[in-house]
Amino acid sequence: MPTPSKDPKLGAPKINEPQLQAGGGTASATTKARTVDVLSPLVAQYLKAQYADVSKRYDLSTKEGLQRWLAEEQQCKGEGTEFLADGSFSCFADYFRSESASVLKPAQPVDESYPISNYFISSSHNTYLTGNQLSSESSVDAYKNVLLRGCRCVEIDVWDGEELSDSSSDEEAARGNPGVTESRKEKKKLSLRKRLELKFGRKGKSSEEQTQEISPPPHEGEHKITPWRSASYTSRVEPRVTHGYTLTKDMSFRSVCATIRDYAFKSSHLPLVVSLEVHTSPEQQEIMVELMDEYWKGLLLELPLDSVQKSDAVNLPTLKDLEHKILVKVKRGHAKPAASEPQPTTLDAPGQPLKSTLSATSVTSSSSSEVGPEGETKPPAPKPKIIEALSRLGVYFGGYHYKSLDAPEAKIPTHVFSLSEKALMEVHETDPAGLFHHNKHFFMRAYPKGLRLTSSNLNPSVFWRAGVQIVALNWQRWDGGMMQNEAMFAGTAGWVLKPPGYRSTSNEVTQKTAVPHHDLDLSIEFLAGQDIPLPPEEDDEKDLKPYAKVELHVESHEERNAEPIPGNGRTQKGEYKVKTKTARTTNPDFGGEVVRFMGVPGVTEELTFVRFKIMDDERLSDDLAAWACFRLDRLRPGLRMLHLYDSNGVITKGVLLVRIRKTVSTRS
Repeated sequence: MPTPSKDPKLGAPKINEPQLQAGGGTASATTKARTVDVLSPLVAQYLKAQYADVSKRYDLSTKEGLQRWLAEEQQCKGEGTEFLADGSFSCFADYFRSESASVLKPAQPVDESYPISNYFISSSHNTYLTGNQLSSESSVDAYKNVLLRGCRCVEIDVWDGEELSDSSSDEEAARGNPGVTESRKEKKKLSLRKRLELKFGRKGKSSEEQTQEISPPPHEGEHKITPWRSASYTSRVEPRVTHGYTLTKDMSFRSVCATIRDYAFKSSHLPLVVSLEVHTSPEQQEIMVELMDEYWKGLLLELPLDSVQKSDAVNLPTLKDLEHKILVKVKRGHAKPAASEPQPTTLDAPGQPLKSTLSATSVTSSSSSEVGPEGETKPPAPKPKIIEALSRLGVYFGGYHYKSLDAPEAKIPTHVFSLSEKALMEVHETDPAGLFHHNKHFFMRAYPKGLRLTSSNLNPSVFWRAGVQIVALNWQRWDGGMMQNEAMFAGTAGWVLKPPGYRSTSNEVTQKTAVPHHDLDLSIEFLAGQDIPLPPEEDDEKDLKPYAKVELHVESHEERNAEPIPGNGRTQKGEYKVKTKTARTTNPDFGGEVVRFMGVPGVTEELTFVRFKIMDDERLSDDLAAWACFRLDRLRPGLRMLHLYDSNGVITKGVLLVRIRKTVSTRS
């Protein structure tokens, strides 16, 4: 496992022009990602050869000839005829510099008429972190970054404040990170062991799979946080945001609320889901409610749209109904008492018995013990109960501890189950029909397991194919998970309508029958490239030795048949992989080499992904120079320009001239 501080895939969020950074789909919609300023001599040479060949078969000087070429070989309906004009080579070259020649099919406007559980949502995990899960910074810039990149579900882990808050009457203070007080400066001087002891001496962060619990009654004389009702903001302790039980830095909850207010709807008009992990006392929760009301006034959805319906029978509204709204996801109590029963070790803390779970005002359960810095076992700190004022803000996203798909709360229209990748895979294996049916009507959230210390990601397509709407990813890391997320949401507003068989209007009962499965024949001819970005450790263009690696992320036989999935959904590598020979320099000549995927079974176009990686051929370990990823149904056939992102996910001037041939046939 890479040392977090040395991991090349981790880094602080891009502050300048985050909309050019991939992951959430905004970068692919920018002009830079769709057009080419100047064609290199090598690419122009290949286009001249292609122009001569096309001219032999189509009369490009006529409108009819142009339209025939576009329809038969480019497989598009007249798009780009304005660039082709008189059919000369100059116009032919203009076409390939325009967005019409891009390999990515433009996103269609989303149909907003369905209930919100019918969509996949571009989602972030531990949004506040800028790097690894152990020692990185927390920053409001991380929220700004993902929101400007199209993220529609952010996470906030909230803990009790430790110090008197900085002056919050100053709006500028609220917009940035809190100042460092003298006591914080002193903390930074402490040894690693002492800092760990400080961390482990406080309430530890329990797993997201564990339910909220009531804190035990305070001992007589125990210090309590002063209630927030004060004439001055400067004389109270306010909640903070951090990754509990780690050395990650914290910031004020107030500053996060201010940043979300300022950037929530800069890149999308569709609703933003704020997922709260609450570790605060009741007094601090009151402050949380006050701050959310203060900063999100007019944006925060506080009551159901239909006030006549009872809280446990509120129907989910359509996406259209919630435009420009902030929706809070927060824990609720269970609907009614449940008998004690053994807890499956894969769905909660190992070896812990499930206690009786009561209503929101009386919830208790056991949680796993934590391990201190010297290896000793420390008793778990109970998670606090959620006060009514905070709990009721989860209007359409009420979090419940997962027990089973048959539990009473699993029928509440507005419930959400959050499961780790491992737990969700077990549900997929033990009750695939139940899981698929649940996810057609109700929300589910998948998140990376806690042992992903370097902020690596799960394989999102496995969970999307199970119907999971909210697949939370670490946006601060560049890996296959984030590349697929970019492909899923490319050019959209962060909510993508599920395939027809996955919607609540469908009568399909399993993932296997929900959508047609096809056989795929796919070939990619690589002609040339230009302006290929260098890997981070490379500084000489002449030393770059690029080759193209293509991976298919396809639904496996095990997924369709509810069998144990190889790697348990962890691996991000495609099920099929091929690569080209090595070329030279940042303007490589691939010589028309063709890579093929023939007779690939079990393909569903909306949920299959094609990933391109340009690797630098090295003696020991090949470095990633550039990449692109596409949903199969949006990978356009024909002679195309394939635009590339660098290894940090930023769109570049780099492109590949390729020819795509794609045949999808119904299986007999």
